[in-house]
Amino acid sequence: MGELRARDIRAVREQLGREPTTDFSVVARCAPDGHPLVIRNAPFDAEGKPFPTRFWLTCPDAVKAVSRLEAAGEIARWNERLERDADLRSLVSIAHSAYAAERDLDGAGTPPGTIVAPPAVPFGGVGGTRVGVKCLHAHYANHLAGGFDPVGAAVAEQVGAYHALPAGWTCVAAVDQGTNSTRLLVLGAASAEAAPTELARDMVITRLGQDVDASGRLTDAAMRRAAVTIARFGKRARALGASRVRVAATSAVRDAANRDDFAREIAALGLDLEVLSGEEEAHLTFAGATAGLDAPAPFLVLDIGGGSTEFVLGDADGVRHAISTQMGSVRLTERCVRHDPVTDAELEALRAEVHAVLDVVERSVPVRAARTLVAVAGTTTTVQGIALGLPRYDPDLIHRSTLATDDARAVLARLAREPREDRAAHPVMPRGREEVIVAGAVILVETMARFGFREALVSEADILDGLAVGALRLR
Repeated sequence: MGELRARDIRAVREQLGREPTTDFSVVARCAPDGHPLVIRNAPFDAEGKPFPTRFWLTCPDAVKAVSRLEAAGEIARWNERLERDADLRSLVSIAHSAYAAERDLDGAGTPPGTIVAPPAVPFGGVGGTRVGVKCLHAHYANHLAGGFDPVGAAVAEQVGAYHALPAGWTCVAAVDQGTNSTRLLVLGAASAEAAPTELARDMVITRLGQDVDASGRLTDAAMRRAAVTIARFGKRARALGASRVRVAATSAVRDAANRDDFAREIAALGLDLEVLSGEEEAHLTFAGATAGLDAPAPFLVLDIGGGSTEFVLGDADGVRHAISTQMGSVRLTERCVRHDPVTDAELEALRAEVHAVLDVVERSVPVRAARTLVAVAGTTTTVQGIALGLPRYDPDLIHRSTLATDDARAVLARLAREPREDRAAHPVMPRGREEVIVAGAVILVETMARFGFREALVSEADILDGLAVGALRLR
């Protein structure tokens, strides 16, 4: 799930000179102002017709630069090379296949409310073709999005000025490997003191922590899912100019007996894996969530993850108290939920699990001293998106918005009644989160009610921002 803000829709409309024909998200942005560079299109348009072009170059300057290459005969030269070079032909074929596989995986389900008559399916690889080179813009976009694409990489070298950072800028990336999701943030800045520009933000539900609570081990399939996503994120970060890619793992990896196996998987990608302690996770989350926050202190930062939930109390001077608990949306779902939709008995079991943990939290952290509850991460932002009735997820409308406890409780009641497919159909629901959102919402609601908070300040900034800003300041 890439970023999409209302201002992005307006910007892309202006860049294209028309209305976009598919749903899309922004996967790469230009420095210094962060305008859309590459968008990721849905595999079907609003009428259910197949749309083969997954990644689309939208920045006018970049489009013009690539167009000059095409006008100079570069496509013909590429196809001549492919005829002569079997090895290159094989690499380009792999790029086409990988492109199609990534798009078609997303297209496994059609947009809600559309009717697609077989055999109407997306077709072709990069640029809508299965062989050779058809469109340099598509190859370049695929490269910038993190895809394996030797043609796109070569185009990047030829038009480097159009995706290179401005002179004097530094770019870094952070990957947060959680129990449920893998997330990317790429930041660029003119100096250590300057406000950073977001160049990419993305999230994929990878369920690395699936069954860890029961088995104590990461499965081979889960490690592979996460590693494939991290590889793509790393390639995207490098394509956008990142000099450092920081990969950090939290609860699932921290608790797994075979975490060294996962570290080796990541090392094979040319990246180092940081396994954060619960204390490190809490401090990074607090730093990300409270940076520039104008609200009454002390703050209680609530970070509901897949495998753990952090409760961090602090103020402008930093963290005062923190606890990382073995309670998360994935863990509780695996422990308590067996039916779809959840039963009343399962809801009660979830609440009992949560309150047992909150007993420990209250003995360890003076939570009732907090004047502002700051709730972060995917459970809370998704609940708020539903509470606001958003037609699509828009971070600008979520960040620093207020979620009333009564509204959170109403969303939980709604989600608990719905079967999985109805939960997945919410326009703000990331694919995969519908599996664990009920348990996560129980943690949110019971925490707010237990400690007497009438509302929470919802923050898009969390541990991922703490990781990225920390990396940027160290450069």
